[in-house]
Amino acid sequence: MADLHPVPATREQLWGVLAEAAEIEHNLMCCYLYAMFSLKESLDEDLTGTELAAIQRWRSEILDVAIEEMAHLAIVSNILSALGAPAHFGRQNFPIAPGYHPAGVVVKLAPFNVETLDHFIFLERPENLDIADGDGFAPERSYTRALATGRLMSATMDYATVGALYRAIEDGIRGLADTLGEDALFVGDAAHQLSPSVVHLPNLTVVRCVKTACQAIEAIVRQGEGAHPDEEGSHFQRFLAIRAEYQALLEARPSFRPGRAAAHNPVMRKPPLPEGKMWISAEPAASLLDIGNAIYNHSVRCLALGYAGVDPAAQRALIDAAIELMRFLTPVAAQLTSLPANPDHPGCTAGLSFATMRSMAALPATPGAIAVLVERMRDIAAKATSLAAQQEGLGDLAERTAASLDNLAARLAAATLATPPAMEAVMTPQKTGDPLPMSDAPAPAAPPAPVIRADGTEIIPGAAIDLVFAGDRCIHARNCVLGQPKVFKANVEGPWIDPDATSTEGLVTVAHMCPSGAIQYRRHDGGTEEQAPPVNLVQLRENGPIGVRADMVLAGEKIGYRATLCRCGASKNKPFCDGSHTGIGFQATGEPATQESQPLAVRDGPLLIEPQQDGPLAVTGNLELCAGTGRTFDRVTSTWLCRCGGSANKPYCDGTHRKIGFKS
Repeated sequence: MADLHPVPATREQLWGVLAEAAEIEHNLMCCYLYAMFSLKESLDEDLTGTELAAIQRWRSEILDVAIEEMAHLAIVSNILSALGAPAHFGRQNFPIAPGYHPAGVVVKLAPFNVETLDHFIFLERPENLDIADGDGFAPERSYTRALATGRLMSATMDYATVGALYRAIEDGIRGLADTLGEDALFVGDAAHQLSPSVVHLPNLTVVRCVKTACQAIEAIVRQGEGAHPDEEGSHFQRFLAIRAEYQALLEARPSFRPGRAAAHNPVMRKPPLPEGKMWISAEPAASLLDIGNAIYNHSVRCLALGYAGVDPAAQRALIDAAIELMRFLTPVAAQLTSLPANPDHPGCTAGLSFATMRSMAALPATPGAIAVLVERMRDIAAKATSLAAQQEGLGDLAERTAASLDNLAARLAAATLATPPAMEAVMTPQKTGDPLPMSDAPAPAAPPAPVIRADGTEIIPGAAIDLVFAGDRCIHARNCVLGQPKVFKANVEGPWIDPDATSTEGLVTVAHMCPSGAIQYRRHDGGTEEQAPPVNLVQLRENGPIGVRADMVLAGEKIGYRATLCRCGASKNKPFCDGSHTGIGFQATGEPATQESQPLAVRDGPLLIEPQQDGPLAVTGNLELCAGTGRTFDRVTSTWLCRCGGSANKPYCDGTHRKIGFKS
């Protein structure tokens, strides 16, 4: 196909072409995920050990590519927002009808096999490479879409490759900037974009001008097609590598089938035009498909509201919720590909249809929107619970899904609706009685027996101050038994902490020296309780955990001002360290190189820590990162800290957790 002419000549036309680019990225992400969901998962599915290992590698590669497509969608939405348009997450249901995209861009859901993989390679091919599409993906008919000039209504255009589409977008941006002026073209509010401080997606950037817009487009094209056919790491090259390994395994065993017999283009309702579609009518697949599509749509809805100009804290919570929902979706979608699809088509299994709803526009950015999102999550959770009761074979999956949704709903509500004073009122320990004057308090003959709370922490009552001990957070730094041996009695049977064996000041001092926060206290002598530190700090321990001192909110709950968090990946008490780094011989420097950073205008304040499922610690707030010797090596207001132990860029995440199959 020839080069594109003309390019978008008005803002409206440019919006229309960018909306199509957003849909292309969205659709490709769904297609890649569908193929990934169909991959077999165990040796009892007619696989050898070598074949299963290869499939696991392919699953990781395809997931990485799908995540990068999600990043491309976010970048395109940022460009739209910068140009004064709303972010675009709407799309047609599969299979995409002829005429919606160019004739050569066939978009439909298909299970993983040679033909589907060849189709992915065709879609991601560089502009200067002429290769054939996969068998079965030929367009139904040939047609040409012309971008008419001089029209008020925006129209679409023909393009042979996704790279050609982006070249037209870039030319349109440059041309309109020359015509209107750069300031007049980029009229959007940056609050309606996603920034790297909100979500960790490859090459995500805030778009403010022609330069940043073109840099963002270049990043999309290079990551997808690659500037050259042999560019390492592009989607094109990654799919080619899978194809080569796949072909070698087929030659070794011609009957090798890595994917399940999942449906092509599954649909939820009996279609009036059934050609090329599979109606998922068999139970329990039909009910599980309903839940899966609801989770997918709700993820998109949370994402859309994140672009609606909400405050940064709400935006972070919404995007985190969108990502979490996609994680919940994965086991549901994979399970679907193992269930019969339709009694009239024996041997065919179901699959997620990614059906969209007409009400997919972003909710108004009002406080009530969060309540609506939480309500919907709980509706989906209730449906999953009901399915667990009805279908014994899906009990564990449905119950886990329901529990995860209920937990996420509670976190979203707390993270976005609770004001700091309200949170403080909820989390501040309440006094249990009137203070006991020191002069009237008899010295105990033995350490007092602790009171065990529901969360497992122990309260050891004292005359003027109660100590609170969380054994599961203790890393045995021994500051307590060495600093106050009369209070913390090592190697004794029975109660071993005696708060009245030293002064209140001595207790407060040794508690503040506890790096893990395992020792805390509450005073009832009128003295000052522990205060948030004046500077939020992360301190790295050589070959050990991450020490944090800040006013921490961990997964929506205040946990105090001191903690040691696992970064080796082996702790059985994640996200806290439990000393496992020693047993596995974990190695990680405590003295990383100094990064270029500017002093923070504000150095304290709440520090929000959200452990990502099977991923890093997402940290938001003013933070100085210090080496073990106390040297500040970086200053940030948002970052992702590795906790899988595998990052080559410690202490920061570099995506290794996906490649090594980290679980948390």
